[in-house]
Amino acid sequence: MVPVELAGTVKALVLIGGFGTRLRPITYTVPKQLIPLAGKPLLYHVFDLIPRDVEEVVLATGYKAEVIDAYVRSHPTPWPVRTVAESEPLGTGGGMKNAGAGMSDPFYLLNSDVVTSGDLTELLALHRRRSGVGTMALAEVEDTRPYGVAALGTDDRIDAFVEKPEPKDAPSHWINAGFAVWAGSVLDRIPPGRAVSFEREVIPELLPLGMYAFRLHKYWEDAGTPERMLRSQQLLFGDGRGGPGGVPAGALGTGPVAAAPGVRAEGASFGPFVTLGEDVTVERGAHVENSILMAGTHVEKEAMVVSSLLGPKVRVRAGHRVSGQTLGEGVEA
Repeated sequence: MVPVELAGTVKALVLIGGFGTRLRPITYTVPKQLIPLAGKPLLYHVFDLIPRDVEEVVLATGYKAEVIDAYVRSHPTPWPVRTVAESEPLGTGGGMKNAGAGMSDPFYLLNSDVVTSGDLTELLALHRRRSGVGTMALAEVEDTRPYGVAALGTDDRIDAFVEKPEPKDAPSHWINAGFAVWAGSVLDRIPPGRAVSFEREVIPELLPLGMYAFRLHKYWEDAGTPERMLRSQQLLFGDGRGGPGGVPAGALGTGPVAAAPGVRAEGASFGPFVTLGEDVTVERGAHVENSILMAGTHVEKEAMVVSSLLGPKVRVRAGHRVSGQTLGEGVEA
């Protein structure tokens, strides 16, 4: 068996497909992956999972690919990052095929909305010990309906995989956690030139070749809805992974708060779990908690923002309360 430390370079493929429909209207102008939580964009929390010794990160992009490419170019990462855009939606498998030229064997595969404490180095080591075609991270959840669900056999081999089953048909509570290690040959099994669901069309063919589970026992979340994004932010802050800034000067509250440059909040107050983007203003007497306020947002005096996502340049009028809402760029509430 090849020792892990001598096994060659590995690349990472990050899937950035979809339109972020569950986070509209913010995603009409800002791709989901660039919404900041705990002080930095969701995509950069995914980047934090990728080991420093990875040779290259490839982004399989679609919607607003040029926005993501421009952001990554202007915000350096520890490894070279290359974006490969698809001209039309290709699904998970089609996106992998479209961006997979020159991929390593094996390679990391990550969804772009995963927030977790999972260790990709341990995942790769387990994959090499098992010698299967793939090793998939699995998280245990109560409600399996939105996810692909694995049936586990001896030595945590995945015996079956069912995409989004009804609760009565779910073989377990262990679901696809959105990151894995795959053999390079997996890409050869994806049909070219069309949309392909990797989960529905390809994984069933891979099961006889040996797929194994990497069980997660700490935190995991899919930050694909407003509620899950705010939950993800709480998990990140709780793990000490919040960004810098703290409670702004002259404001009240204990945080945690991640405040970007240019924030003005003298006389305002903050409950826990808040991200403030660049040049956000929160006027005297206003209160914000469990929320994300993107760049240029203005909360006027005595207003309140609770459990909400506010896109760029939103204005909350004096004395108004915004609770449990997702507001798009430039909205006045």
